[in-house]
Amino acid sequence: MAESVEQWWARRSWSKGVDVPYAVGQYRSEWERYPVLIRQYHPDLNHGLVLSQVPPAAEVYLVWECDAGHRFVATPAEQRSRPGGSRRRSTWCPDCAVLATGRRVSLPQPDAGSYVCGHPRDPRRIESEPGDDRCYLCRRLDTARLTREELVTMAAPRSRAAVSNETGTTTRHSWQCDRGHPSYEATVERILSGRRCPVCRHASAGADAVPVGEAFVSRWAPAAASAAEPELRRRLAEALDVELGMNAVRVARPLFSHLEVWPDIIVPELRVAIEYDTTGRDGLEHVGRREGTDRKKDRLLRAAGWEVVRVRCGKLQPIGPFDVTAAGVSAALVERIVDRLGDIRGELIVGAYRR
Repeated sequence: MAESVEQWWARRSWSKGVDVPYAVGQYRSEWERYPVLIRQYHPDLNHGLVLSQVPPAAEVYLVWECDAGHRFVATPAEQRSRPGGSRRRSTWCPDCAVLATGRRVSLPQPDAGSYVCGHPRDPRRIESEPGDDRCYLCRRLDTARLTREELVTMAAPRSRAAVSNETGTTTRHSWQCDRGHPSYEATVERILSGRRCPVCRHASAGADAVPVGEAFVSRWAPAAASAAEPELRRRLAEALDVELGMNAVRVARPLFSHLEVWPDIIVPELRVAIEYDTTGRDGLEHVGRREGTDRKKDRLLRAAGWEVVRVRCGKLQPIGPFDVTAAGVSAALVERIVDRLGDIRGELIVGAYRR
């Protein structure tokens, strides 16, 4: 159970039998990759302790202050896991995160009554058959020759909730496709109108055409996040006679809603993916829960017969056996990457591709 910083420090001092159980700088390397948290932490708010004296896994309540002046209490684990999928610096502060989230304003809709079947009328929908007493949903159910109850039985078994998120008259069900992809939520109306599993929908546009473990060119792959990635690709092309035009690798299990992953650089001849990681301008990239996504991505690649070399810049620590640390793209970095390729696939094989 987490405790106040004063109680925690006193308890650790007593258990270790010393006045200073953790020396200044003892955990500096663990905190260096979180520049936002370093800026939010103030020793004068935390019993005079500096951040490098606090173990990242300690169950202790610390006081933090964001750039906007908000003060809040959180454990080290809570702070390190905050960024999630957001790219806003305000994500590190609960108060700023609430203020930065836009609130949806729902305009009142006139009460249009109900159909004979009992389903509510939607004043925003133009009825295609004004003389038909059945509602739009009932007509679609008749077309599909399914009752609403029969359709609901198709919801994903043992999902988070067979019926969830009640909002007025709208009920969202959790569904699962025939291929067993993770369940997704949609209303009965969306299913009837053609809503299908997003993993299947994305895979049909590319990933389904190649076997697991093959590299290919995907329409879904994002553009390079920085100028460093194209520069590193150019230098690698000068050092190795390999094909660097692919941008995706087919994997067996989905990452979010895709059966493919998009490494920064792909070397299909060696079945090695190269990633260039930095914390970004606001210190949010590749830290916290995003590091968990990187690890999952690496596991999917390794399960497909690939290996990963991550270039970890700044204060990011290696997370894989073949990762390298660097300050930027240089000739020395390229040589270190080539050496790592030799460690993975063998010097003789990699040497055959050297220019």
